[in-house]
Amino acid sequence: MLDKTAMTAHQQMIFDALIQADMPLGAYELLNRLRGKNLKAPLQVYRALEKLIEMGVVHRLESLNAFVACAHTHDGRGGVAFAICDNCGQVEEFAESSIERTLSRWSRQNDFKPNAVTIELHGICGHCEGNAE
Repeated sequence: MLDKTAMTAHQQMIFDALIQADMPLGAYELLNRLRGKNLKAPLQVYRALEKLIEMGVVHRLESLNAFVACAHTHDGRGGVAFAICDNCGQVEEFAESSIERTLSRWSRQNDFKPNAVTIELHGICGHCEGNAE
């Protein structure tokens, strides 16, 4: 369970903004949404995001250079995957144990110690695919 009391005011504002967003948000988008709430500099947003990622409640989508609130409770280890619709921007977070096992096996066999694993699938979601017909 997430202990929001462990968050600073800035972290709480940013986390809440990500939860309320219907799409991934970049740091500057977050800053614009929270303007007037004592957030004035991009560095404040980046610092808060860094801590939220460390806490395991926010993920960075590398390909979009954007952030999303975590949709699952997990221990921060293992793989997290995201299906990203290139049409509407919808992001679905999921964990697939077979992929995690395969990556773990490969890492052991190749003497590689990953710090983090994030998989991003880009494509068209079922909703957008159905509307294209």
